Amino acid sequence: MSDRNSTVMEREGVRAARESGRTSVVVIGAGINGISTFRDLAMQGVDVLLIDRGDFASGATAASSHMIHGGIRYLENGEFRLVKESVQERNGLLKIAPHYVKPLETTIPIYSTFSGILTAPLRFLTHRQGKPQERGAFLIKLGLTLYDTFSRDGGSVPRHRFLGRKKSLAQLPKLDANIKYTATYYDASVHDPERLALDVLRDGESAHPGARALNYVEAVGLDDDGVRLHDRETGVEFHISADVVVNASGPWTDLTNEALGTDTAFMGGTKGSHIVLDHPELLEATGGREIFFEHSDGRIVLIYPLKGRVLVGTTDLEADPREPARCTEEEVDYFFDLIGHVFPTISVDRSQIVYRYSGIRPLPHHDDTAPGFVSRDYRIERRKEAGSPAVFSLVGGKWTTFRALGENLADHVLEELGRQRVASTVGVRIGGGNGYPRTPRRRIEWLRQNVGDTDRGRTLFVRYGTRAADVADFLAEGDDEQVVGDALSTRELAWMVEREQVCHVSDVIFRRTSLAFTGDADATAVQAIAGALAPLLGWDAARTESEIDAASTQ
Repeated sequence: MSDRNSTVMEREGVRAARESGRTSVVVIGAGINGISTFRDLAMQGVDVLLIDRGDFASGATAASSHMIHGGIRYLENGEFRLVKESVQERNGLLKIAPHYVKPLETTIPIYSTFSGILTAPLRFLTHRQGKPQERGAFLIKLGLTLYDTFSRDGGSVPRHRFLGRKKSLAQLPKLDANIKYTATYYDASVHDPERLALDVLRDGESAHPGARALNYVEAVGLDDDGVRLHDRETGVEFHISADVVVNASGPWTDLTNEALGTDTAFMGGTKGSHIVLDHPELLEATGGREIFFEHSDGRIVLIYPLKGRVLVGTTDLEADPREPARCTEEEVDYFFDLIGHVFPTISVDRSQIVYRYSGIRPLPHHDDTAPGFVSRDYRIERRKEAGSPAVFSLVGGKWTTFRALGENLADHVLEELGRQRVASTVGVRIGGGNGYPRTPRRRIEWLRQNVGDTDRGRTLFVRYGTRAADVADFLAEGDDEQVVGDALSTRELAWMVEREQVCHVSDVIFRRTSLAFTGDADATAVQAIAGALAPLLGWDAARTESEIDAASTQ
């Protein structure tokens, strides 16, 4: 056992799983797709154990562009099924997760009328990028018209609109004056993807007493009747018998299969990086819209206002899942260049970066297909060897379609178990989206009745949706002191430890709150959080210092 783990006691969830020693299904990988599968199986009354070698929603799930979108650019790949499913799921999430998923007005700056008409069919047929050539108004109009047909759902989002240069610049005066048109359409954003994933997970735990979820637990082997697991917090290894194993490890699917004793080459993920800027001028220039466009290299990129900051992304580079994904200085230069492409009068420098992050997309192996044309769809691979549990490997998948994907994967598992589906996740409200007040007046009423119409109450409401009422009741049950102003308190940290399985400072600043994203996780905040967590988690001084160092270097 390492020095770092020497003061860590066995967690109740790990102890219960270890003493039980048995479940029907083990799901490996607590990203959004593994979590969605976990919830769906729990709703069928299936005993299921979800594990992840890191924190919940800490891998590819945490490295997203914070978008819930139909994927208009997938039309060019001919992935009509995926676009239709994505748009339907987007419309559904606006209804079942309104606390985190919001309509997003998106504007495309356009520099020509007919560009790309000759090359687009070639890209469609061959999926090879070739020499970059921007898409003109004609192609974009065609694509958005088709996109609107997929988007029909009783007016979930408005139809697209086109404007010429004069009207476009009147609305967005900082845009490059050389544009000829803008096209504006609606998709959706997810303001707190990690918290949405956690809500789905908690719904799964609540659906069935035989559903358990454990972070920082790794699968290290497969034997005749189950999986060998390693608790990374204590170093303890134990065995869980199971009938089915689901490998939902995302870009690490092949590595997980290797640990389970099988060599596969399913995955070929690419790295995508983002930066977050504290830049009031750029924030104002976006007009509250996502600016979504094709950069000079043919890469689709975005500039997106979020939480009082501006998110800029993303790259699409070959990546090795064995190596940590990092946003490089070259990528930062690329982001500054694309900002200058659209907003040429706005200057940006590195001092305005408050956060940068990078992740690996869970894309399938793609040989020489250009990264931008690799399918974002998914498939499910089954392996069954005599005497051992069936293993289903998820290949691909994207944030927007997590509900449908989880349903599909759960159906494969149910068939393997010889069980029938007894419940559907279609239309089922997620966590703090239950009873969510839709209008400003009703929100004020809800705040006053449940958490208080104060800065602290509003912070809890944004963070938890209507589950904030339960959090507020918990806070009122004991002494509660500020840790990071109105953003975090000692009792809320206790809630996160007891109800959300927080194990590290990094869990709090990166995934339970937006402190890192907004640039508010400075040294003072990190030290205060570590100091408040120490008595809750039994840390000594050395462990507390190591937590501060680890959180500060991520």
